[in-house]
Amino acid sequence: MITTTGLTKVYRSGRSHGPEITALDGVDLRVREGEVFGVVGRSGAGKSSLIRCVNLLERPTAGTVSVDGTDLTALAGRGRRAGRELRRARSSIGMVFQHFNLLSSRTVQDNIELPLEILGHSARNRSLRALELLELVGLADKAKAYPAQLSGGQKQRVGIARALAGSPKVLLSDEATSALDPETTRSILGLLRDINRQLGLTILLITHEMEVVKTICDSAALMEKGRITESGTVGELLATPGSRLARELFPVGGEGTGPGGTVIDVTFHGESATQPVISQLSRTYNIDISILGAAMDTVGGRQIGRMRIELPGGFEENVVPMGFLREQGLQVEVVKPAEDATAPTAALTEDAAPARKAGPAEEAALTKDGAK
Repeated sequence: MITTTGLTKVYRSGRSHGPEITALDGVDLRVREGEVFGVVGRSGAGKSSLIRCVNLLERPTAGTVSVDGTDLTALAGRGRRAGRELRRARSSIGMVFQHFNLLSSRTVQDNIELPLEILGHSARNRSLRALELLELVGLADKAKAYPAQLSGGQKQRVGIARALAGSPKVLLSDEATSALDPETTRSILGLLRDINRQLGLTILLITHEMEVVKTICDSAALMEKGRITESGTVGELLATPGSRLARELFPVGGEGTGPGGTVIDVTFHGESATQPVISQLSRTYNIDISILGAAMDTVGGRQIGRMRIELPGGFEENVVPMGFLREQGLQVEVVKPAEDATAPTAALTEDAAPARKAGPAEEAALTKDGAK
């Protein structure tokens, strides 16, 4: 549904020899129809530039953007006819902003009707559509209220309704919950998920909150310094050894109890998440297992999580138990193999070196110093 290829955005200062800032550096992104896709990253990673280039609020410096099979970048700046086609294509993309962007002088209903007014719909059609959307977002009783009379969560619901006014196929969300408290955030995310399911809407959202990805996203991408460094479904990411997104989504900590144990991270997803696999492992191989940390949650209606455990003995002693876990459909990653207590380290070798006996001249110097 959304495809970007080699997407690049360079911001140049007004001066001819001023500095350039590369916000997007060859971004390739694939968002499938009907899924909720989250792009996560720290501030300055290029997330906002990406989402603004998807609907061409920002013109890319290079690369292409296609939405629902239409290459939007091919229509940009290509004459009056292409401009009309671009406006038509962009009407299938709704946008939800972080700070609501509601007009304070208009009622809630009038704010929702605004896009339809711009598109030339009749007053009757605008009114019917606005009331229908207010029912959808749970604000049917707020049609005649003004934005100043609403809470932050209610304002964002109005923003979502306005974004849906033109019956878009794609909804873009630019940090839509970052200005809201946790409880309101959960309700807005629940609303977006309901809209996704009821309307079959494709949603691309950007966020810096991992909780948002866990709560609503089918797929996710990690963005750093203008590039996508990881991308895939949440299940795929959790099954990828060394995935940074998986570690961020389900962080587990805990240090081993000391030398002689092997620390591993075990990822549960699918049916394995509900099975007593760790206790089965302990009984089957008659070993004591230390649980150092765990993180479990429900993602997309499925239990998913990670656990850090310590197995007694070295790596070679635990090949079979780790194979048992993999046979149960679990992802296993070795964090720290057991240390070989017989292997000398640099510090041990240095400490163990025999002391050299002092020569006669040194003994005399030491005796002289000691006498002072």
